[in-house]
Amino acid sequence: MSKQLKLKIVTPERLVLEEIVDQVILPTTEGEITVLPDHVPLIVGLKSGDVVAFVGGEQVPMAVVGGFVEVKKNNEDITEVAVLADFAEHLSELSDAVIEKAKARAEELKKLMENKEHVDFEHFEAELERSLTRVKIADKWRTKKYRK
Repeated sequence: MSKQLKLKIVTPERLVLEEIVDQVILPTTEGEITVLPDHVPLIVGLKSGDVVAFVGGEQVPMAVVGGFVEVKKNNEDITEVAVLADFAEHLSELSDAVIEKAKARAEELKKLMENKEHVDFEHFEAELERSLTRVKIADKWRTKKYRK
């Protein structure tokens, strides 16, 4: 049996994924990286995009926004990848209705952000990024095969 990774994706609200995977591709602030078993220890910022885990030849895509990634070895010499994201969703959770709602919300937020008198600019910006990431990742994976 070949070596594998223990991948855990967590948001402040919930555990999104905890699974043994072959490899994982991550959008970091330093660029896209692929983590394989025996990867060097690493802590790096996470940017908006898609995290793609590979399990038995199948792709498992997730939409993520913000946070950071930690890669380390545990006591059993297994490489662990912890993704602590501000927001994360499995692509199967992004139905057409959710995508349409995200597009409408993004447009609404763009208009609200034009009014500079809004005090909660960071909240609007975070919600806008979440909506736009949902739309972008759903469009990217619409015609690709992946595990539901």
